[in-house]
Amino acid sequence: MKSGFLEKLVARLDRVEPGEVQQIVTRLIHEKGFLEKVFEALQEGVIVLDPQGRIGFVNRAASGFFGLDPEKAEGQPLASQVRGLDWETLGRPGRTISRDLEVFYPENRFLNFYLAPIDGGAETGETLGYVMLVRDLTSSRAEAEETLESERLNALTLLAAGVAHEIGNPLNSLDIHLQLLGRKLRKLPPGERKPLEEHLATARGEIQRLDGILKQFLHAVRPTLPRRERQDLHAVLHETLRLLEPELETRKIRVELDLAQGMPQAEIDGGQFQQVFYNLLRNAYQALSGESGRIAIRSRFNDYEYVISIEDNGSGISPEHMGAIFEPYRTTKTSGSGLGLLIVRRIIREHGGEISIESEEDRGTRVIIHLPRAERTVRLLGSPETMIEVD
Repeated sequence: MKSGFLEKLVARLDRVEPGEVQQIVTRLIHEKGFLEKVFEALQEGVIVLDPQGRIGFVNRAASGFFGLDPEKAEGQPLASQVRGLDWETLGRPGRTISRDLEVFYPENRFLNFYLAPIDGGAETGETLGYVMLVRDLTSSRAEAEETLESERLNALTLLAAGVAHEIGNPLNSLDIHLQLLGRKLRKLPPGERKPLEEHLATARGEIQRLDGILKQFLHAVRPTLPRRERQDLHAVLHETLRLLEPELETRKIRVELDLAQGMPQAEIDGGQFQQVFYNLLRNAYQALSGESGRIAIRSRFNDYEYVISIEDNGSGISPEHMGAIFEPYRTTKTSGSGLGLLIVRRIIREHGGEISIESEEDRGTRVIIHLPRAERTVRLLGSPETMIEVD
């Protein structure tokens, strides 16, 4: 439709024949329907606003981004339909705006909108309204974060090589010299030997602690290929619990097992998954206090994946810490390297799986491992199988 068509039509409406009016109305309806179909086909959101910021049209994509009902939204102020937008700030004549916006309903999305005025042209000099174009940046933002994480891990890998060389060799040398000192101390009289042996034991203990931190750091950042074999995930879990049993009993922590019967073996690196369970279980019982501590371990499986959850009723994780929970050296514990969850996620991802964490302060934390099955069975129609649930 040409610019000024409606103005010219109104100016000569009294001279238009009834038949011609019908043709004009039919043309307007046709062009309106055509434009709406074009807007509805776009993946970008389109919102048309009047000069006061009231919604005149919203396409399907924009409705999905902001959780709007197009019929109810029409005629309503934009600020009342989209939280965080102040029309007094946005709706200034002659001004074009590009801005990022995060929305949490109906889904958490990162959006960018472009707001431009619709000018009436030189004849009127007025702003007839505004058009808002909305793009979904959620996936591109996730890709950028993944790239950033990869670059960070590459930097940490280079740092790990330097740390291993600069710290590992001196630690080995110190340990050897302390062993030599220990041999000489055994030749001294018992009265002189005892206090020196205590200092020596402290020094050797600190060296072992530093060596453990170094190894944990290297495990976290050094790329490793899992040596996969068909193993029973439940057997690996039971072995890990056996190793932690003395500490769990000392803390009087109750462990509840609800494991799926008949779960097939998985193609995993047993040693790496023992490390996964060890880290997650330690995190769980370190978050517990008192004699009411409980850890619930559940498993289920279907044709496509294994799912294992480890849940505690401990202190939980605050919202401000959840956003950085997988970052290296970020920990809420008074002691610890902050590398445990980084190691866990890396191992699970190297097996093609994913990890998710749900937590509520003072209520507890639930960690869920999703691990794909290497072999998928054929599902026959007429004999549907149901997932084995544990909840």
